[in-house]
Amino acid sequence: MEGELQIEAVSRAIQLAIAPVFLVTGVIALLSLLAGRLARIIDRARGLEKRALEAPGADPILEQDLLSLARRAHLMNIAIGLGTACALLVCAVIAALFVSAFLGARLELLVGWLFIVAMAALIAALVIFLGEVFLATSRLRIGGRRAGVLRRPPRPDAG
Repeated sequence: MEGELQIEAVSRAIQLAIAPVFLVTGVIALLSLLAGRLARIIDRARGLEKRALEAPGADPILEQDLLSLARRAHLMNIAIGLGTACALLVCAVIAALFVSAFLGARLELLVGWLFIVAMAALIAALVIFLGEVFLATSRLRIGGRRAGVLRRPPRPDAG
């Protein structure tokens, strides 16, 4: 009879762990996106650094772009760290669910707090990612002009 109770407890833990497992999968996808973005920032910075070394004089726009890339890389590092912390905390939630099922320990409070902290880390990572996107688009130049100061050309049939 006691074996059946333990099987039921483990079965319940598996049911409870399914949602956090999907959350970890989503966070891993986010980490992949952030890592890819960081790689592109690094590649772009290396290209600009090479151009800066080849150019005889200091180009203020080039220096500003390098500074912006450094800020963006720093933000991506923080977002990746927070995303990784979120994934680890969710994994700890899953582990606590199974420890609770196997040992009969009452870990509801621990599970709740781990999940709250995991969500706070995920929210912070997403906010920082949004900040990095805003920083990237603020430095965007199209046709030699900043994207924010572009004006739409007049339509040919507006005459």
